[in-house]
Amino acid sequence: MLLHPGAENVSRPRVEILYFDGCPNHEATRALVERVAAELNLDAKTELVEVSDPQTANAMRFLGSPSVRVDGRDVEPGAESRTEYVLACRVYRGEHGPSGQPDERWVRAALTGGVS
Repeated sequence: MLLHPGAENVSRPRVEILYFDGCPNHEATRALVERVAAELNLDAKTELVEVSDPQTANAMRFLGSPSVRVDGRDVEPGAESRTEYVLACRVYRGEHGPSGQPDERWVRAALTGGVS
């Protein structure tokens, strides 16, 4: 939700960044999410969620590190159809080729409810 001066009880998007200890991309992904939220004037609640073992990866439907979910939904289009949950680095395939973090457009669209 966009924040407006004087607005009360505005819901905040809940952003989870799922990662494993030692992931080289989760801090850059956190910075990306925070920057995009600030540009959109959103007061997003961002949480880092550590996934520590393969059992937890499976239970959390973890697609690799880092994974970004906004209000419980992965930001990557089509991710909900994937079923391989792993304790490994995640590689995103955006318009600029493979990357260790999600495409900024996906994060922006997720934070705005699909409106980019």
